[in-house]
Amino acid sequence: MDRTFRTTLSAAAAALLASSLASSGQAAAPAKPAPAKAGEVLKEKAQIDAGLDKAYPHLEALYKDIHQHPELAFQETATAAKLAKQMRDLGFEVTEHVGKTGIVAIYKNGPGPTVMVRTELDALPMEEKTGLPYASHATQMWNGKPTPVAHSCGHDIHMAAWVGAAQQLVAMKSQWRGTLMFIGQPAEEAIGGAKAMIADGLFTRWPKPDLGFAQHVGPGPVGLVSYRAGVYSSNADGFEITFYGRGAHGSRPQLSIDPVMEAARFTVDVQSVISREKDPAAFGVAGVGAIQAGSAGNIIPDQAIVRGTIRSYDPEVRRKLKEGLARTARAAAAMEGAPEPKVDFDEGASAVVNDTAITARTAPVFKAAFGTNAVEAPSPGSASEDYSEYVIAGVPSLYWGLGGIDPKVLADYKAKGQEPPGNHTPQFAPIPESSIRRGVEAMTLAVLNVLG
Repeated sequence: MDRTFRTTLSAAAAALLASSLASSGQAAAPAKPAPAKAGEVLKEKAQIDAGLDKAYPHLEALYKDIHQHPELAFQETATAAKLAKQMRDLGFEVTEHVGKTGIVAIYKNGPGPTVMVRTELDALPMEEKTGLPYASHATQMWNGKPTPVAHSCGHDIHMAAWVGAAQQLVAMKSQWRGTLMFIGQPAEEAIGGAKAMIADGLFTRWPKPDLGFAQHVGPGPVGLVSYRAGVYSSNADGFEITFYGRGAHGSRPQLSIDPVMEAARFTVDVQSVISREKDPAAFGVAGVGAIQAGSAGNIIPDQAIVRGTIRSYDPEVRRKLKEGLARTARAAAAMEGAPEPKVDFDEGASAVVNDTAITARTAPVFKAAFGTNAVEAPSPGSASEDYSEYVIAGVPSLYWGLGGIDPKVLADYKAKGQEPPGNHTPQFAPIPESSIRRGVEAMTLAVLNVLG
């Protein structure tokens, strides 16, 4: 990513298994003569499962390879090459280096709609602590220094399910007509890959898809599929504030203008924007994640840098939080008699909004296939995801969540009054086979339902 202060913004666990009561307002997908009947769905699922019985060992090997060799945003060269080979072997026409490290794989199977299916390619700059025999020990350069890298958000699961869905759709090509547009997107964690692919001609070098699908694994019970029409995830904005002061010896604070005091005052006072200016019923978060100042305990520095994130669902709340944050920063500096601070906002992802018509058509398929494991979530999640860029560009879509954790493990955590390790934690470890299989089933059924 271009700016080192950008916060890592990914679709984490809560958002991935949540959704909204709001409607999307997006254009409906191409009409389908009639919804699939439950018996037809179960027959298709049985076909998919039979195919998976043969294909799964290959998918697991691919998953473990990707898991052990993660790559950061816009550095996913080896990962992209692996997926490109998989898709070429299936008969897709593959173009690499779209949006720097992204891939586009096209499979034409007669007249019909074009359906986009997205996976992410990148990993996180963090150390894995799962203890798995295939755990990542990889490092890459990040912010100018070697940094551990891990797929702690589940993108490795997504990639294996993406390839698996492509395998099953090709095997079942006599049962559908249309065009598959499978894209491997870079830099989701950095919130930049979707824009990069669109800027590189994703919807001009290739026809714009009629609709799109994506999914994300989280710390819910394995086998769960969670969906909802409308707002599904949050808007995200990063911020960086530079507070200026005057340095001095720690024993002579009267000679200083202390930027650490400015940063500390701001960190506390900015919460009043949440508690006193925002409607309590409206979702909004403003939090500081990093403060950098000084070099020694007995030196008052001349500047301090504060970095953090803002999350919201509503555009007006988003505006209010940004204005309130900037005003609070200026006030904190004024309290110390300091120069006005430098306030920079780094706009991240907008909220993912699921299309009402596509959700309504897909939900009965999920319910028929997965029974009580197909659930309509009651509210959006607080994390963010740049799949929203495709929706904004005019691709009506459905984005859903997958559970990835053994229910017995979840029950043990609950009994202890603890939360299980979720996305972006060092211990996050979805069950590979169950998660990948459910991801393949859900994606293949969703695509068949609109192309069948």
